[in-house]
Amino acid sequence: MSDFIVSARKYRPATFISVVGQHAVTNTLKNAIKTNHIAHAYLFCGPRGVGKTTCARIFAKTLNCLNRTPDTEACNECESCKAFSESRSYNIHELDAASNNSVEDIRTLIDQVRIPPQIGKYSIYIIDEVHMLSSQAFNAFLKTLEEPPAHAIFILATTEKHKIIPTILSRCQIFDFHRIRIEDTVQYLEHISKNESVTYEVEALSVIAQKADGGMRDALSIYDQMVSFVGSNLTYKGVIESLNVLDYEFYFKLVDAFLEHNVGKALLLFDEILDKGFDGHNFISGLSSHLRDLLVCKDPITLQLLEVSASIREQYKVQAARCVPDFIFEALTICNQCDVQYKISKNQRLHVELALIQLSNIDPEKKNAEPELTSAKANPAVKAENKGVTVQNGTQKAVPPPPPKPSTPSLKDALKGTYSKPVTQEKKTDEAAEPQQASTTENKPVNQQQLEDTWKNYAEELKNIDPRIYSTLSAYQPTLKENGIIEFPVSNPLQEELMRNIRIKLLTYLRKNLNNFSLDIVTTITDKVVSNRLYTAEDKFEHMAKHYPELLKLKQQFNLDFE
Repeated sequence: MSDFIVSARKYRPATFISVVGQHAVTNTLKNAIKTNHIAHAYLFCGPRGVGKTTCARIFAKTLNCLNRTPDTEACNECESCKAFSESRSYNIHELDAASNNSVEDIRTLIDQVRIPPQIGKYSIYIIDEVHMLSSQAFNAFLKTLEEPPAHAIFILATTEKHKIIPTILSRCQIFDFHRIRIEDTVQYLEHISKNESVTYEVEALSVIAQKADGGMRDALSIYDQMVSFVGSNLTYKGVIESLNVLDYEFYFKLVDAFLEHNVGKALLLFDEILDKGFDGHNFISGLSSHLRDLLVCKDPITLQLLEVSASIREQYKVQAARCVPDFIFEALTICNQCDVQYKISKNQRLHVELALIQLSNIDPEKKNAEPELTSAKANPAVKAENKGVTVQNGTQKAVPPPPPKPSTPSLKDALKGTYSKPVTQEKKTDEAAEPQQASTTENKPVNQQQLEDTWKNYAEELKNIDPRIYSTLSAYQPTLKENGIIEFPVSNPLQEELMRNIRIKLLTYLRKNLNNFSLDIVTTITDKVVSNRLYTAEDKFEHMAKHYPELLKLKQQFNLDFE
């Protein structure tokens, strides 16, 4: 029985044409060899497992090949190619910078560079994970990298290009390797399955490719794992069970429940998903991806962005035909807000369930309808009454709206300055109409400076009405985050409660003045102390009571209050 070799090694490409998904890089390297435009230093960058080291080895072998093919590939028959294939070549050197990252290691390399090649024209040095070199090692390497001997070529490979100093980057030709597409990965896995006599379902290979996230080495490792677990017959059910991937069917059933406004069905499906051991955060992220895939299915031009197998693609097309764009847009907004606020939620399951309830109650037709039109046609007196007009015997008579009821403030509220004027009927009408305006008006982009100015204006309006609110709003600057989230820090739970009480009014003011109805406020407690805040009488008393406890006893004994 022969020893098992993992697929990542057994099926490692040996020629440029066998490299998967990096045609731009391989064609450029082949043309450089063909036209004899060989640089002295190359830098291969990109994610893990996309072929950087493999291309470096193929390039090195082809450069020293004594009998290249007309297609500029290594012949694999000459002495140089055989020595490389048998790992006994003295012309191609591989160095792992993760374990050889000191100045002494680089000095040893510099001394070795002076030795000319035994067979072939070039001595090629492949340095993997080059970003692991220390700063001193990089500096020691600069001179040799810029002016090496004529026979020396350096090929540097890294997954973290940003960690390499600019002086190294400027001395290299840089090749950026990209993630391998799911379609290319699936085709290569099909090729390996045929060679290994493994039967498969295309959906199973597609799940493996998606799990690998663009890395061919990861895909081959997962493939070997699945063959060991499932056997020589790779099925979709077996792969998702082994990889702990949520089945597409759950997402299709959930969207069907949303379209049917079936809250109970959606909650039971989510409970079943949790029982299978899936995390709520990953679930809501997967639901967002599913809705995004439905959206791209609405337009034939964007259909190519859907990276799934053919059978599942048909399911997406069928369900996308049932979903109107407004439904998908609103559903994506709800899922995005749930995703952003998931980590700060104390009851995370309830947080997701509330999102599912909101998704089940989306009704684009009801949102775009004009309820006033139906009632006015059925009874003309209704429409007239809504406009302050009564119908009497076929004639219309104007009736003024009833005056607002007076409100008498308490003495304590009047002394504290927390009493505000009663809301008039006209203002209530405007506030009631505001959600409709938010749904029909296009949100304008907001920057940090506009937010700070509007926030400051609101605080100034309350400066004489309620100093406590003015002090809290002026203590810190709000920060505009992604997706319209406004983060505002407070110093203690009392200020957090105060912000909770004024949140609706403040949010209404910001949305109206900034013409953006997607804004939302999140309050966080910070330990930072602000020295320029406006202290109220309560704050001053608390500070004095810490040093003079008798003041607190005096206040309690005589039942004193602040003016």
